[in-house]
Amino acid sequence: MRHPARFTGVAVALAVVAAACSSPDDSAATDDGGGQAATVASCGRKLSFDEPPQRAVTLDQSSTETLLALGLADRMAGTSNLKTKVAGKYADAYGEVPVLSPKILTGERLREAAPDVVVSSFTDLFTKDQVGTREELGELGLPSYVSAVDCPQHHDPGKTPFDLLFDDYENLGRIFGAEKRAEQLAAEQRAAVEQATETAEKVTEKPTVVWLYSVYKGLPYVAGESGMPSEMSRLVGAQNAFDDVDEDWPEVSWEAIAEKDPDVIVVGDLSERGAPGDSAEEKLDMIRKDPLTSKLTAVTENRIIEVPGIEMDPSVRTVNTLRLLTKGLKDLGYVS
Repeated sequence: MRHPARFTGVAVALAVVAAACSSPDDSAATDDGGGQAATVASCGRKLSFDEPPQRAVTLDQSSTETLLALGLADRMAGTSNLKTKVAGKYADAYGEVPVLSPKILTGERLREAAPDVVVSSFTDLFTKDQVGTREELGELGLPSYVSAVDCPQHHDPGKTPFDLLFDDYENLGRIFGAEKRAEQLAAEQRAAVEQATETAEKVTEKPTVVWLYSVYKGLPYVAGESGMPSEMSRLVGAQNAFDDVDEDWPEVSWEAIAEKDPDVIVVGDLSERGAPGDSAEEKLDMIRKDPLTSKLTAVTENRIIEVPGIEMDPSVRTVNTLRLLTKGLKDLGYVS
């Protein structure tokens, strides 16, 4: 769910940003031995860097944690848009980075941070009424990187969401001169994906799964065909129940969920975000009180798997939910 933030004076504001970016003398050492030039493609735009950026600003929690996982806390001029607590393994590093805004960043706050690159997991965070469009930022000399997962049309159509996520690690590693750390992170997560595919071979029957992300104004948002949960379902030998909807997170009805009659319901917990219906407990309470969903076998037999909601979106933490899904299906008897 996106919440608009007011943006004012993008052209004037970011002209100041471009002028304030760090100089070549500020270049920090990289894990591969010093500054280096890099060129990568990002969501239809070519980004070139004469040296690794020193003042990155992230527009969402997933991109923040990706840079922290790559050991780049000392290159971050600010973070924003925190949905939940940062993963424990990144907490100390996160404490060293300025929090520009707990919610969606504005152009004014971006200007004050004087970044030399902006990183985001989502294209829709670059709008005129937020930090500005990518075109506006580019005209002012400020490059913007968007996750490959949010722009699959610019990549090999045979790549999975996890492949695109690993492309992000590679691209960001090249941009920041952290290739070795990026390779290690990708290798660790590829191993987790391969382990999940081994589970698919042991699935005794192909269960259907509804992924319940959030509830807004009483209506549930579930995983559609184009989101990461659909890929996680496929990897473990299950079927996302709403694969017939070509959206990441379509709004549906409780009746639609009841009609799907899923074998398993995966419930995302976003309790720390604090909005009504965000916690797993609240979602489960709604499911059990609804006259239709309360009668589903998945509900009466408690075929419920709880996962951190933020891990349903592509991020360095998604493989954890892949493991939780695998374990949950084993515990429920779907894996031999």
